[in-house]
Amino acid sequence: MSVEEPKEVAGTHAYRCPNCSAEMTYDAATQKLRCDHCGTTQDVPAPGPEGSHIQAYDLMAGLRQEQLGGMGRPALAVRCKECGATVQFEQNVTTTQCPFCGSSYVAPQEVSAKAIRPESLVPFRVDRAAAGKRFSDWIGGLWFRPSDLKARAKVQNIDGVYVPFWAYNAHVHSRWTAQAGYYYYVTVTRRDSQGKTHTVRERRIRWVPAWGQRDDDYRDLLVCASKGLPPELVLKVQNFDCNQLVPYNPGYLSGWRAEEYVVNLQDGWGQGAQRIADEQYRRCDRDVPGDTHRALSVNNTFSNVTWRHILLPIWIAAYRYKDKVYRFLVNGQTGEVVGKAPWSWIKLTILFLVIAVVIGVVAYFVQRG
Repeated sequence: MSVEEPKEVAGTHAYRCPNCSAEMTYDAATQKLRCDHCGTTQDVPAPGPEGSHIQAYDLMAGLRQEQLGGMGRPALAVRCKECGATVQFEQNVTTTQCPFCGSSYVAPQEVSAKAIRPESLVPFRVDRAAAGKRFSDWIGGLWFRPSDLKARAKVQNIDGVYVPFWAYNAHVHSRWTAQAGYYYYVTVTRRDSQGKTHTVRERRIRWVPAWGQRDDDYRDLLVCASKGLPPELVLKVQNFDCNQLVPYNPGYLSGWRAEEYVVNLQDGWGQGAQRIADEQYRRCDRDVPGDTHRALSVNNTFSNVTWRHILLPIWIAAYRYKDKVYRFLVNGQTGEVVGKAPWSWIKLTILFLVIAVVIGVVAYFVQRG
């Protein structure tokens, strides 16, 4: 028995259970649609032939299209009258609740002409219980934190959200110039404060011009298209396997929150290009010969730049410790946890004192020797 096609109920559409007609939602643990009423599970319906291929698009063509109008398949925008959130859904599929605040006070809205609909996504594989367990393990394994942190850290809320990302591919040709330094040593005679002379070896540097080039390819460089997540955390939770992308299917979003992008394609590439440039500088830095170098200059030329608009699963959560709220994220594919936690200044002070004692003891024996 297969899942029924989304049918209209009271002005909305939903995946209905073939046994009891209750609404089915995507279950991350089984990676299937599940009926919370009777427990029936079914595979997520396969996309049609027109939606089974995941394609990367040329950047310049995408930027031109973004200026002229939308790309991708038609979408229906639904705006929450309570919180103002706007979410896009497949044509003929809408929602009975706002995916951001839970309000049922939602209304259709005219689709943005410049909206780019996601064409693929990585489904959630880590469910709520597993995400909570990963959080407990993570917070219990932190060093130099309050001893009662794990016991007193109470998760206030944890929400699974499909977060929009731009995934860029690019080839970059880098030319660099620098001054390479080679160490050499000379013997010099010095006179100390008591008038005695000593010969010592001093290190000098011989500087010579250096130059070179290299070619590198970047695949699925992820740039978060949301502004609601802490940048320092989202950069650390991007260890997604994009080889596991599947064609966009509303079944995977059934019962889950999904965010619409707010960082457009051009601004996203600006961030991505800067990250590539920073990485190329580090790579060229390692290419410079010699013992040291200075005045490194790198010029990058990009080619074959393509992009995909994808949704990636992230558990977004907060916990409270001693009346202060800390945020953390759980990768919905791998279970990796990143977040913020309070420090134990008592433990850190003890550590610094121990280090100071060790340094003092070592210095004492060095002086005696």
